[in-house]
Amino acid sequence: MSDLLSYKNYNGTVEYSKEDDCLFGKVIGIKSLLSYEGDSVKELEQDFQNVIDEYLDDCKKRKVEPEQPYKGTFNVRISPELHRNVAVYAIEHGKTLNAAVEEAIGNMIGIS
Repeated sequence: MSDLLSYKNYNGTVEYSKEDDCLFGKVIGIKSLLSYEGDSVKELEQDFQNVIDEYLDDCKKRKVEPEQPYKGTFNVRISPELHRNVAVYAIEHGKTLNAAVEEAIGNMIGIS
């Protein structure tokens, strides 16, 4: 498992380039390519935060909404059998399909 950086609701990866002997990463969860680097963890974190701040400032100057990661909606493809079983579970428990899936994911990662 890799560690993630977090700042202002944005997350970024932490990777190491042996060839360049530096740390680098990119912001995940948005379509825009925002990357950063540093020679130390502290430098990497600072450059990550600077990239986010610059991105938000640029969006503000251009009067466009910045991309928001994790809007709360996503498409999931599952087998028809699992879909049917979850739908039946939801009905039997007086829940919507979305509520049942949210409950299952919450249980999987330990937050309910």
